[in-house]
Amino acid sequence: MLLVLINILIIVVVGAICFYLIDRFVRDGRLGNLLKILVALICLAAILQRLLPALGVYFWSLLFAD
Repeated sequence: MLLVLINILIIVVVGAICFYLIDRFVRDGRLGNLLKILVALICLAAILQRLLPALGVYFWSLLFAD
């Protein structure tokens, strides 16, 4: 479980760095907002990919639940 928390922390830090770089270098506001949403969704998916198996929930069981 500690390894999962470390992985989640790394994902959050990388996401925060991406947010900072988008704020700093993207001049167009709408493009910046879209890129931020994309980064947030990718980070959320990566966190769920690491967290759900540790909790015992697997992707295939969500798709093909009886």
